[in-house]
Amino acid sequence: MNAAPSAHTFRRRFLDELPGDADASRLARPVVGALWSRVMPTAVANPSLVAWSRPLAAELGLDAATMTAADTVRMLGGNAVFPGMDPYAANYGGHQFGNWAGQLGDGRAIVLGELVRPDGALAELQLKGAGPTAYSRRGDGRAVLRSSIREFLCSEAMHWLGVPTTRALSLVATGDAVVRDMFYDGNAQQEPGAIVCRVAPSFLRFGNFELPSARGDLALLTTLTDFTLRHFFPQLGGTGLDRYAALLREVADRTARLIAHWQAVGFVHGVMNTDNMSMLGLTIDYGPYGWIDNFDLGWTPNTTDNHQKRYAFGNQPGVGLWNVAQLGEALRPLWQGSEEVVEEALTLYQSTYGEEATRRFSAKLGLRFDASRGDSDLLQQMFTWLQGEETDMTIFFRSLSHVVVRDEPTELPAELQHAFYGTVPPEHLASGLQWLQRWWRRVRSDSTAPTAIAAAMDRANAKFVLRNWLAQDAIDAAHVGDFTKVQRLLTVMERPFDDQPEHAELAQKRPDWARNKPGCSALSCSS
Repeated sequence: MNAAPSAHTFRRRFLDELPGDADASRLARPVVGALWSRVMPTAVANPSLVAWSRPLAAELGLDAATMTAADTVRMLGGNAVFPGMDPYAANYGGHQFGNWAGQLGDGRAIVLGELVRPDGALAELQLKGAGPTAYSRRGDGRAVLRSSIREFLCSEAMHWLGVPTTRALSLVATGDAVVRDMFYDGNAQQEPGAIVCRVAPSFLRFGNFELPSARGDLALLTTLTDFTLRHFFPQLGGTGLDRYAALLREVADRTARLIAHWQAVGFVHGVMNTDNMSMLGLTIDYGPYGWIDNFDLGWTPNTTDNHQKRYAFGNQPGVGLWNVAQLGEALRPLWQGSEEVVEEALTLYQSTYGEEATRRFSAKLGLRFDASRGDSDLLQQMFTWLQGEETDMTIFFRSLSHVVVRDEPTELPAELQHAFYGTVPPEHLASGLQWLQRWWRRVRSDSTAPTAIAAAMDRANAKFVLRNWLAQDAIDAAHVGDFTKVQRLLTVMERPFDDQPEHAELAQKRPDWARNKPGCSALSCSS
């Protein structure tokens, strides 16, 4: 595609098939009986394309000439729309930190339209930070550069790790200042603004279904659910009430698999509200997320969650279950209140999560999991040991492939000791060696060649993840006009399982200066 997308390149299923709001103003208001409100992006002073994902652009049929064209940059910055685009913001509700919050909606996200990809599939293009909508409440609808860089980089990094996720096509600096109180402590400051173009087959959330259900609007709930089944889950088939039950089970299964994948790579979402949960089982809404440095089940990156720790690393599987239960309650009117449907979905979630988490962590250890050979205990001992001292999760797992090809260890190898963040007591080293020897014997007892086991482990354990300090370092540089670190991270994260020796410093554990630095140790929802 060598020119701006033409009118026939876009679809508008959400607008054509679902009830909408007659008011196209940006006035914040309750929107009842409608699933969307038309709204145009608000123009910015000086949109400038500072980064874009070449692999994603290629998937969408957009070449370099198109992506860098002046008209495209204006569109990605919210200053223009292409023919066929019909921008809107979605209406949804949600539970936030366990409490029903009522109507929420896209307060700063505006869907431009559904682009027809070269393979015939549809991809929603959504601008985040493009100005106020009917759902902005008291917000300005904007986003700051720091949070936009984090979302842009992490969306693509997660994709290359193989984690289901929304994608990020572009990062545009707006030339406007945005006022934010980063830690809600009364110290609001002006920050540079930015807009990310997010891409997904759909941005449908649990909250899209919760809101009409909470309002008792069964007709609207049924219309939305039928639309979702028709376009995104046609494989479920079925008739009548059975297909609604099948939808809940499918979402439960996808959500369980997604969160098991989060745990395996050390990703902490930070704000798993039901309005931030995707119906397609995608990672969605990269706000105060974080990557585990030391393996700590109690760590949360979200300052708002510091005391409750509802969304801490170790709590994510349970929160996923709770969120699926809320979706089940929202859909309950569709199957006439039967409790069995929800119970079956929750049981499925639990069994799927257990199997998927076991499979993924076994792969990280090079195991063909076999409970009869004590593998469950081996995994549990490992988790207990990792929790005992500050141990870098990513480095620990990546280093094991070096150990498996050597003779049985008689001391804790240097690679594993390098994963520690401080001085480690001798008794911890001794218990770690005992576990390591047990693991080595178990893995080497299989008939597979050690080199093949090591190669499989390296395919399961990334060397590069978007560590918090790496993202913050790139943000600091961007704030003084240097986007080369953003570009470098984007490139490196496209090959997370490769050694890339020329970028070895980006695989190092958290430096001391980052331990308590804002953006590295803690983040907020203020973006």
